[in-house]
Amino acid sequence: MGTLAALEQRIALRFAMPPMTGEETAGYLKHHVALAGRSDPLFSDDATALIHTTGRGLPRAVNNLAVQALLDVFIQNKTIVDEASARAAVAEVTTG
Repeated sequence: MGTLAALEQRIALRFAMPPMTGEETAGYLKHHVALAGRSDPLFSDDATALIHTTGRGLPRAVNNLAVQALLDVFIQNKTIVDEASARAAVAEVTTG
């Protein structure tokens, strides 16, 4: 019984979600962009691939990298997340 024993006792169901494939990650990003109201591509294929690889297909990691890449795009006054913006996001997220 560790420090989170009370929480551990309250968890009745566990589920391990497998990582997304590269194609699923691309669809995931496109879906979120569409929900935000944009119909044209916002992430280049290279940026999507880098985000997927770095985030290992894990939704939370993909989200964090995508948000950071979008911030870089805004700061750089670009219209699309390219590989350079994705690399800047990776550098920002992975530096401790």
